[in-house]
Amino acid sequence: MAGSRSPRGGSLDPVEIILVRHGQPAWSVDGHSRHDPSLTELGAIQAKKTAARLARRLPGITEILVSPAVRSQETAAPLIEATGIDAVTIDDLTEMRLPQWEGEPEDRVQRIFAESRLRAPAQWWDGIDGGESFRDFHRRIDGALTGILAERGVTPDPDHRHLWRSEGGDGTIVLVAHGGTNSVALTVLLGVEPTPWEWERFVLGHASIARVRNVPLAGGHVWSLRAFNDQEHLAADERSR
Repeated sequence: MAGSRSPRGGSLDPVEIILVRHGQPAWSVDGHSRHDPSLTELGAIQAKKTAARLARRLPGITEILVSPAVRSQETAAPLIEATGIDAVTIDDLTEMRLPQWEGEPEDRVQRIFAESRLRAPAQWWDGIDGGESFRDFHRRIDGALTGILAERGVTPDPDHRHLWRSEGGDGTIVLVAHGGTNSVALTVLLGVEPTPWEWERFVLGHASIARVRNVPLAGGHVWSLRAFNDQEHLAADERSR
C-alpha cells in the first residue's frame, strides 16, 4: 500500500504495534515452582477473549510475533487460529531470565522475590543471583525490538532521540510476550530513560493490550501510545496480574 512522503523521505503510512501480555500462568503446581509454565484455566479463557477481540481488527493485522515461552505460545494460539496468520517465534522476546527454580518449593521462591524488592538500585540492575541482569535484559529487548523494526524499514533517527525514520509501508504487528518484555519495549519506543523495575512503572495485567503507532511528526516519526493495559475484553472477575 503506497503512502505519501514526509519531508525527510519517510512513508506516512503508520506502523502499529499491539503488545499483548500472556494469560495467567500456572507458576506453582502442587506447591512447587514451574520454570516455563502453561496457562491456567483462567489464562486460557483470557487468551481466547483476547484473540476474539483482536480478530475483529482484520484485515489490519499483518504479523504475529511471539516469545518462545509456553505461556506466550499458548496465548498466541487462539489468535493464530482466529486470524489464519502464521506466527513467528522470536527467542529474544522472552521474559527476563530467572534462576532455574523448577520443582523448588513455591513459598521459597516467593520469599526470594519479596526480599529482592528491598535491594538497593545497583543490585536491582544486577538482577537476582543465578538469573539474567536487568542490564542484559534491557539490552536484549532493545536489540530485538529495534532489529524487528529495522527489517520493516523503521529505524531510530540518529540526530533526534525521540524521532524515528520510517521507510517501510503500513501494517500492524501483534507481539505476544510478557509484562517485563512489553514494559521495556514501551520505554524503548517512547524514549523513556530505563530503570531496572519497568514492570512496576508500566503495570500490565494478564492478556492486556498496549498499542503504539508510528506517526509522522516534526519531519520524522514518533511512537504514539494509543492504549495501555487495556483489558476491556475481559470481565471484572477474569482480570488478573
